[in-house]
Amino acid sequence: MKEKLSHFYAKDGTKSVLSSIISIIIGMVVGSIIILIVGISTKSLGISSVGEGIQLVFGGLFSTGRNAAGHLTFGFNSTNFGNMLFRAIPLILTGLSVAIAYKTGLFNIGAPGQYLMGTAATLVVALSIPTSSSTLYENGAFPAWLVWILAFLAGMLAGALWGAIPGLVKAYLNINEVLACIMCNWIAANLVTWIFESSSLRNTVESGKTGYIYKTSYNGVATAKLGLDKLFSGSQVNGGIVVAIILAIAVYILMDKTTMGYQLKACGSNRHSARYAGIPDKRNIVLSMAIAGALAGAGASLYYLAGNTEFFWSTYQSLPDAGFNGIPVALLASCNPIAVIFTGCFMSMLDICGLQLTNLTAYNEYITDVIISVIVYLSAFSLLIRMLLTSKGSGSQTANANADVDTKAKPSAAVVSPGSADTAAGKGNPSTPASAHAKGGDAQ
Repeated sequence: MKEKLSHFYAKDGTKSVLSSIISIIIGMVVGSIIILIVGISTKSLGISSVGEGIQLVFGGLFSTGRNAAGHLTFGFNSTNFGNMLFRAIPLILTGLSVAIAYKTGLFNIGAPGQYLMGTAATLVVALSIPTSSSTLYENGAFPAWLVWILAFLAGMLAGALWGAIPGLVKAYLNINEVLACIMCNWIAANLVTWIFESSSLRNTVESGKTGYIYKTSYNGVATAKLGLDKLFSGSQVNGGIVVAIILAIAVYILMDKTTMGYQLKACGSNRHSARYAGIPDKRNIVLSMAIAGALAGAGASLYYLAGNTEFFWSTYQSLPDAGFNGIPVALLASCNPIAVIFTGCFMSMLDICGLQLTNLTAYNEYITDVIISVIVYLSAFSLLIRMLLTSKGSGSQTANANADVDTKAKPSAAVVSPGSADTAAGKGNPSTPASAHAKGGDAQ
C-alpha cells in the first residue's frame, strides 16, 4: 500500500494538482486574514461581520441572500451557478490560448489583443449581415444560425491572424514574443477603437449608450441556450460553455494524441534539436501562436455572441481583463487543457463570490481580487512548490528504499555463521562439487 501511495505521489500530475491546491488554499487563507483585519479596523463592520465575509468568500456561489432575521442563507443558487458558467467561457478559452503557447515553449501575453480582434470581427459580421427568422436564405437575408457561425469563425480567424504576427517575428526575426505581443496588444486596442468609431454600429437606440456597440441580439443573432436557461434560471448561461468545453477537449487531443501536437511540443522543448530531426520549427512556431490567437478570439466571440453583453468601443484606454486573466487560469492548471476548464470555472466563481460579498455585506469585491492576485502570484511559483513536493517525496522514497534494503539484508546476516565463508567456498567439505568452487570464485 505504501509503495502504491509513493508511486502515485511521485507522478507529475499529482504534484501539479497538489501545487495548485496549495496555491488556492493559501490565497483563500490570505483573503480571510484581510477580511479579519478590515472587519476589526472598520467601525461600520466590526468583528461580527468577519464570519459572514469569510463565509461568502468560500461559499458565495451557494449564497441565496438573507432570511427574515437578517442571517445569511445558503443553498443551490441557479442564477449564481449559471452566471459562473457564462463568465468562465472567455477565461477557459484565453487560458487555453496561453496554455497551448506555453506547451510549445512560447509565452502568449498577447491574448488581450487577440481577444479584441476577435471581438471586432465577430461584432462586425454579426451586426452587418441582415438576418431572418427563417432557416433558409430569403429576401436578401441570411438565417440567424448561419450568421452566428460566420461571426464565430470570423472571430477565430481574426484572433489567429493577430496571433500569427508575434509568431512570425519570433520565427524569422528571432524577436522575443513577449515584446511583440505587448506591441500587438496596444495596436489592436487602437485599431479596434478606430474601426468602431468610424462605423455605424454604436448603440444609438438606448440613451447614454453611444459608447457601446449594439448587442448581437439586435440583429437576431444570439447563442442557443440548449436548455441551460431552464436548468440555471435567471442567469446568462448559454450553449457557449458547451462549445468552450469541446474546444478544450479538442486542444487536449491535438497536443497529446496527434503528430502535429508532438511536433509543436518538440519545437517548444528544443527548437534546434527539432529542426535537426526534420521538424519545421519556424512553421510550428507560427502555427502555435496562430492556434493560441484563434482560441482567444473564440473566447471573445462566444462572450459577445451571447446576445446580452455589450462592448465598450473606446478600448484604447485599457486592455480587456479576460485576456490577462487567462494567464493565471493556465498557470493554475499547469497548462493542462482539461484542467483549464476547472480553473476557469474556479476563477469565475471567485468573481461571483466578490459580487455576493459586495451585495450582502459592507465589504467590497476587491477582496476577491486580492485573493486572485495571491493565487496568481503563487501559481507563478508552482514550479518551486512542485520542487518542494518532489524533494519531500524523494526523501520519503529513499527512506523506504533503505528500510527495504535493511530488511532484506538482515536474514542473510543472521544465517551466515563465522565459518560459513569456508563452507561456501567448499573448504572442509569434500562432498562439495567442483562447480560450487567455480561459482564461489566468481562471486568473490
